[in-house]
Amino acid sequence: MAMRPYIGGYRLMRPSSSPHPFATRQDRLRERMETHGLPLLLVTSLTNIFYLTGFRGSAGVAVLGPAEALLWVDPRYTLQAHEQARGVEVIEEKQGLLKAVAKWLRKGRVRRAAYEPAHMTCSDFERLAQDTCSSVKFESSGDLIEELREVKDDGEIAHIREAGRVTVEVFEEVIRQARPGVSESDLAAEIDYRMRKKGAEGAAFETIVTSGARGALPHARASAKLLEKDELVIVDLGAILNGYAADMTRMIALGKPTRRARSLYNAVLGAQGEALATLGEGVRAKEVDAAARRFLARRGVARYFTHSTGHGVGLEVHERPRLARGERARVKAGCVVTVEPGIYLEGWGGIRVEDTVLVRSDGPEILTPASKEQWVVA
Repeated sequence: MAMRPYIGGYRLMRPSSSPHPFATRQDRLRERMETHGLPLLLVTSLTNIFYLTGFRGSAGVAVLGPAEALLWVDPRYTLQAHEQARGVEVIEEKQGLLKAVAKWLRKGRVRRAAYEPAHMTCSDFERLAQDTCSSVKFESSGDLIEELREVKDDGEIAHIREAGRVTVEVFEEVIRQARPGVSESDLAAEIDYRMRKKGAEGAAFETIVTSGARGALPHARASAKLLEKDELVIVDLGAILNGYAADMTRMIALGKPTRRARSLYNAVLGAQGEALATLGEGVRAKEVDAAARRFLARRGVARYFTHSTGHGVGLEVHERPRLARGERARVKAGCVVTVEPGIYLEGWGGIRVEDTVLVRSDGPEILTPASKEQWVVA
């Protein structure tokens, strides 16, 4: 591994390699930067650094420009960055990453650079401006990289599909262990354990298991409460593999559900069906949300649907696009979203059905195809 001295440490020179998806993503970003008149971009979001380079450490700063592709890391991550990062020069820095970037900007007499406003604190921005002696005009890049991440490439879709497969397998195994006397937290822990046993890096989010009246809390944490006979249980789970997440919710009825429970479950299931039938390339995101709400309104329960119909899934479990009221953006082929209508009644409980769905030009593909009919556990 060839090295040559660099300010603050060493620059590791990566040998040339065949084209890689990361190079394609960097080129797409450069095109967008040119369109927006951005000469240079400082990337401080670790998720976006991974998307552009493949580096998965917990500290790093990247700079991308027409001819620049640099990644600063501290000594903890030098070897890891050299192994993982593609399409960038890895620069080891011992004295502070943003300080090193500021020094590089000053040395190169850079006059304009963009930064990610959602991923830099005010104190870091002030320090960066101070270290560049206010010689650089910093401009917001907005959500430029997040917009690129909306449409997944083939490799990303394969990772999410695999995460969906593991998620479904784990649920189908764990549903047999859901019975009166088992605690919510024990069931959640079993889900997390089985996901790791099947090769997942872990849970994509804190696994949700809520039962009985606690089901009225859409994002309640699993508790020490014991499952009881004739209760409904919400199980919201998702594995993460190769950095990509899946997200799925299924219901479990511990015993024969009441007529009311069946009616409400069918209402939510029907609302999801209407949303899926509406979801497609070119459809406005708000129209998918409206389809679910119209169905629930016909059943007289729309007022109990308190969150949006869905959100993007990928490197983050909540990302663009949002399927919600007022979202006028059109859904693109290659987006991966959740479709998750739900209703929540205080003092009674809740019902939610959710799938991770790939938007294709010929229609949606469900990537978490666990049964929604076999939800009753005797």
